[in-house]
Amino acid sequence: MHLRVVDGLPRAAWAVQARAGCPDGPPGRGGGGGGMTTAIEPLVGAVMDGTTESMGAGMAVEAWAGSGGGMGVEALLEAVRAGRAAEVPALLESLDAASRKEALDRLKELRSEVRSWDWSRWVEAARVRRALYVAGAGCHTGSAAAAAWLSGRDLLSWRTEDGFLALRVLMDREADWRADVAHRLAAKPTVAEGSYDLIHGLLHGTGAPVPATDGYAVGWTRRIADGELLERLRADPQTPVLIAHVLAMREIPDLLAEPGKDGSAKRWSAALAALAEEGVIDRSEVVDLCVSRLLRGGRPRDLRFPLGMLQLVPPTPEERRDRIADWIGMTADGTSTVAGYAQKVLTALALEGTLPGGAFAEMTAGVLFRTEKKLLRAQLTLVNKVLAKNPALAAEVLPAVAEAFGHDDTEVQERALQVVARHLKAVDGPVRRELAEAASLLGPAHRPAAEVVFGGDLGEEEHLPYEEILPPVPEPQFLPGPVGTVEELMEDLLVQRRSGGAMEFELALDGLVRHAHRDREGVASRVRETFADAYWQDDASSFHLDRDHFRHGPRGTEAVLASLAGKVKPKRIRKGMNQTVPMTSCVHGAMETTQDIRIWEIAHLIGGGTLPLLLSTPSRHTGGIDPLELVRRLREYADAGLEPAPVDLGHALLRVRRQDPSAERAAEEAESLGSAGGARLAAWLRSENPLEAVVRFHPRGEKESGRWWLVDRILVEMTKRATVRKEFPKAFHWLGGSLLPNARRCYHWEQVPERWATLLPADRELLAACLLSSMASAVDGDSARDVTGPLTLLAEGEGQVGRAVALVLAFGLGCRDADDRLRAVDALLVLAARGDLDAAQVGRDLAWLLAERSMKPNRLADAARTAAATGAYGTVWTILSAALPPLLEAETPMRGLGELLAIAADCAERCGASGELAGLERHATARGTSQLVTQAKRLWNALQQRADQDTTETS
Repeated sequence: MHLRVVDGLPRAAWAVQARAGCPDGPPGRGGGGGGMTTAIEPLVGAVMDGTTESMGAGMAVEAWAGSGGGMGVEALLEAVRAGRAAEVPALLESLDAASRKEALDRLKELRSEVRSWDWSRWVEAARVRRALYVAGAGCHTGSAAAAAWLSGRDLLSWRTEDGFLALRVLMDREADWRADVAHRLAAKPTVAEGSYDLIHGLLHGTGAPVPATDGYAVGWTRRIADGELLERLRADPQTPVLIAHVLAMREIPDLLAEPGKDGSAKRWSAALAALAEEGVIDRSEVVDLCVSRLLRGGRPRDLRFPLGMLQLVPPTPEERRDRIADWIGMTADGTSTVAGYAQKVLTALALEGTLPGGAFAEMTAGVLFRTEKKLLRAQLTLVNKVLAKNPALAAEVLPAVAEAFGHDDTEVQERALQVVARHLKAVDGPVRRELAEAASLLGPAHRPAAEVVFGGDLGEEEHLPYEEILPPVPEPQFLPGPVGTVEELMEDLLVQRRSGGAMEFELALDGLVRHAHRDREGVASRVRETFADAYWQDDASSFHLDRDHFRHGPRGTEAVLASLAGKVKPKRIRKGMNQTVPMTSCVHGAMETTQDIRIWEIAHLIGGGTLPLLLSTPSRHTGGIDPLELVRRLREYADAGLEPAPVDLGHALLRVRRQDPSAERAAEEAESLGSAGGARLAAWLRSENPLEAVVRFHPRGEKESGRWWLVDRILVEMTKRATVRKEFPKAFHWLGGSLLPNARRCYHWEQVPERWATLLPADRELLAACLLSSMASAVDGDSARDVTGPLTLLAEGEGQVGRAVALVLAFGLGCRDADDRLRAVDALLVLAARGDLDAAQVGRDLAWLLAERSMKPNRLADAARTAAATGAYGTVWTILSAALPPLLEAETPMRGLGELLAIAADCAERCGASGELAGLERHATARGTSQLVTQAKRLWNALQQRADQDTTETS
C-alpha cells in the first residue's frame, strides 16, 4: 500500500511536512515507501472549514491500495506499526464501525507492546505512538474513551501536527460529541496546554462554551501571542472568558508573569488595558479579578501581572471605597509590592477623609506589624497627618500605633513613641494609661524618653538580672533496630528509593545485608519481583550490547540490589572497589568516592556468607555510632569466626563517638575480643585528634584574576597522619593528608547533600572544613541555596570545634537564602547551648568577610536579628562585638553598618554589655542624623551607662 499525491506538491511544502517513512522527499524521488504531507497551517484552516477532502493547492491526498485490494484493518495496522501517522486519516475513511472496533482492540494490544519496549527503541516507539494517537482517536466511538485515549501520557507528543491529524479523523463526529471530548481534554491541565489546537478545533462550530480551565488558558496565551497581540485578542471571541480565567489563576501563565526579552508581560498589560478602554473586556470585572487575585496572595511572579493591570486600569474612587476591607487585608498580609500599592490607595482615602477611623486603626496595626521600613515609615507619617487633621481619631488610632513599641526594630519603636507623644494630649485618661502600659515593651534605650512622655503613668522599671535564653540541648535520637521481615524491607527500599534521607538509606542497606545473609536466593527473588521495572533489569539492546548501568557510580542502593539480582558484571564491582581517590581530587569528590567504594564492597560481599551485618550503620540520627554498640557488632563477627570487611570497618571507625562517656569501657571490651578489628577499635577510641584539617584563604584579587570568589580562594589541607595511611584502606588515605590543598571549583560546588555530614559525625572540625567550598557560593554568589542542611547534624555531632566550624557558621549567617540563614542560626544556638560555640571567632570571621565585601551586611543583620529575638542577646553581642571593630575603623563606613549597630545596641542594652568598642567613638561623636550616627550614639551610651553602673556598684 502506498499514497499518491494529487496535483503534486510544490518543493517548498516539503520543508514543513511530517514525513513518515519518507526521509528523503516525496514518493518517487528517493527514500523508501509512501508518505503523506501535512502543511500545518493550511491543514488547520481546511479542518476548521470542514474541507478535509479538498485542501486546495495540492494539499489533498488520495489513498489507494496496491494489488492487494481495499484498505482494511491490516493496512491501518501496518501503517501504525511502521509509524506512518500521516497516512492514518485516509486509511480510517474506508473503515466501517465494525472494522474500527476490530482495529481498536489490536491498537490497544500494540500500545501495551510499545510500553514494554526499552529506551533503545525510543525513536521507533515515538513514531508508533504518534500513529497510535491518531488511529485510536478515530476508532473510538465514545467521547469519554476518545478523550482518555487522546490524553494518554504515553501517546502525547510535542509535535503540533499530531493534533491536526487527530482533528481530521474527528471532525465528522456530531457537534455535541466533539464538544464533550474537547471539555474533557481541557479539564486535564498538562494535556490541555499541549493540545490547545486540537481542543479549539474540536469546539469549532459546536456552539459549546469556552472551556475556562488552567491548561486551556495557558495554551491559548501561547498561541494567541504569535503575531500582533492586540489585534488577535480583539478578534478572538474567547478573549473575555479566558482573560477572566487567567486573572484568577493561582499560577499566572509565563508569558504574562515574566517580562522576557520582548517585554511580553508589558505587551499583554498594555493590550488588555486597551481592550478594557474599548469595552471588549469588562473594565470593572478586570478590577475585581485583579483585586481578588492580589488578596489571595502567592508568589511575587504570580502577583506581578494583576498588580500591573490595576495600575494601568485603576479603580474608580467609588471602587476604591467599596473595597476598603480588601486594601486593608493586602497591607497586612500582602507581599511588599502589593502592600505598598494598597497602602497608597488607603492613604489617598484617609487624606480625603473617606476612610473610617476604625478602618484606619486596623490598617495601621497591620502595617506596623510588618518588617519593611519603607512601609512602616510611610504609615507613621500618615498617622501624623491624619491625626493633625482629625484629632478625634487619636483615641482609636494611637493604641494601634503603640503596638509598634514591641517591634524588633528599635528605630520603629522610637518613631512610634514620637507619634504617640505628639498626639497624646488628644486622648483621655484611660487611653493614656493604656498607652503607658504598652510602653513597657520599649527597649531600654527609649525608657528615658517614655518617662518624659508619660510621666507618672509609666510604672516602675523592673531591674531583673539578665538571663540568656538558649534552646535546650537536643536529646539523642537513636535509630530503630534492623528491619523485621523481607516484606517490610522491600517497602522500605521502595520508599527510600523515591525520597528517603540519609538515615533511611543506611537502615535499608543494613536490612538488605542482614536478610541476604540468611537467605540470599529468597531476597534476590523478591528484589527481582519488587524492582521488575528498574533500569538495571534491562541487560542489552540493539544499540548497546554490553551496557554498563553503573559506569558513573553505584547510585545508592541500586548497585547492591542489581548485584543481588545478578545484573551487575563482576568486573564493574571489582573496578568500583579498587578505585582510588586521586591526590588532585576535591574534598567533595573524595567523600563521594569513599562512600561509593563502601557500596561496591557491599555489592561484592552481600549474601556471600562473610557479611552478616554492617558495622558502619549509624546508631544515632547524626550518623554516629555508640562505642558499645560497635563492640557488640564486632563480637558478633568474632563469634561467627568472620573478619570485618575493610571498608565497612573503616567507615565504622570514622563514625564511632570517640568522646562518648562509654568510650574507655568500650575500648577495654574491644581489646578483650582478641580480634584484629577489636584491637583497631580500642586504639582508635584512645587516640586524640586522629583527623585534622587546616583552612586557609588566598587574598582576594581582581575579578579577572581567578581569586575573586570565595570558592576560588579556599585552601583545605588535611593534616598528615601516618596511622590513617597505614591502617585504613586506600579509600581513606585522603583523610591522612594525601590530597593537594588546591583552591579550585569542582562540579560539587553548589551541592551539600546530607550524606556528607554522616561520613564524619565524630569529627566536626574536619567535616566543617570539607563543607566550606560548597557553601561559599551561597555567600558571595546569587544562585546557590539549600547548602546549610548539614549544619544541624554538625551542631549535634561530636568532635572538637575550631576555626572551620566558626567559618561554616559565618558562611551560613551570610547566605543569600533566608532558609539557609535560619538553619545556620539554629545550628549556632545549638552549639551555644552545648557550650561548643566560639562566638568571638565567628565574629572575627564575619568581620573580614564583610570588610572585603564577600558578604552583604543586610543578610548578616537579618540572621543576627533572628538569633537575638530568641533571647540569645549575649551570644549575638559577643559575635557582633568581635565583628564590628574592623568595620568601624575603616576609612569609609560600609553601607548597612548602621543596621548592624542597631542590633548590637539592642543586644548590649538587654544583656547589660559594657566596655569599649574600637572605632565606635568616632561615629558616636560625629554630627548628623544618619542611621549609622544615631545607632553608634545609642550603642555608645548603652556601653557607657553599664560601665558607669559597674563603677558605682564597685565603689
